[in-house]
Amino acid sequence: MTRLSVNVNKVALLRNSRPLDVPSVEHLARLALDAGAEGITVHPRPDARHIRAGDIGVLLKLARGRRVEFNIEGNPFHQLMDVVRAARPDQCTLVPDDPGAITSDHGWDLGRDRDRLRPVIAELKEMGVRVSLFMDADENAMAAARAAGADRIELYTEPYARAFGTCGQDAALRRFKAAATAATRSGLGVNAGHDLNRENLPLFLRSVPNVLEVSIGHALVSDALEFGMAQSVRLYLDAIRAGTSA
Repeated sequence: MTRLSVNVNKVALLRNSRPLDVPSVEHLARLALDAGAEGITVHPRPDARHIRAGDIGVLLKLARGRRVEFNIEGNPFHQLMDVVRAARPDQCTLVPDDPGAITSDHGWDLGRDRDRLRPVIAELKEMGVRVSLFMDADENAMAAARAAGADRIELYTEPYARAFGTCGQDAALRRFKAAATAATRSGLGVNAGHDLNRENLPLFLRSVPNVLEVSIGHALVSDALEFGMAQSVRLYLDAIRAGTSA
């Protein structure tokens, strides 16, 4: 079954609105793992507006103790690599976001960025870190991602989320299916994330083959305000099962 990695950035964003450790990022991550999540994702940014340096070691220790994956994502050219060198996570998802971006909003342009990404990817792999590249659903870019040295790609799924329930839904799904198929053909594993939620996730997983992992933060943490973290994780695992059952 597709694995669920819970992105706890929005928990940290709420905590940072007061000079208190409330809500506790570690505690909410622990609840997510207790409920069956199989990974924790963080996306530290240069301005530390949510995940902070001190969170990384705490969450890494938690993930190691539970034998689940720890995924650090971010732009390797904006102070990310020092964090990754210290933590050595299981996976590093490289994302081409600008320092002031509210959220990630596009994948890598490998025609422009491939040469400067290659040494970063090589360093990560030397550390034993799996490398995933955040990519748009462009089937023609998957071979280039593999040639750059990536192990996986993470499909940027906001375009699908925007199209969900509209007349553009089927066309969006065809693009994502073609991209995932091309990635698998190129020898890449396929992850997915961004604006996936309980409603649109089952259809995505039924339509797009070979998705190994979904990383979900904003929607899941928002649902946690209503249902609690543990129940929200269980609901997302139900959505994954609904999308991956035969």
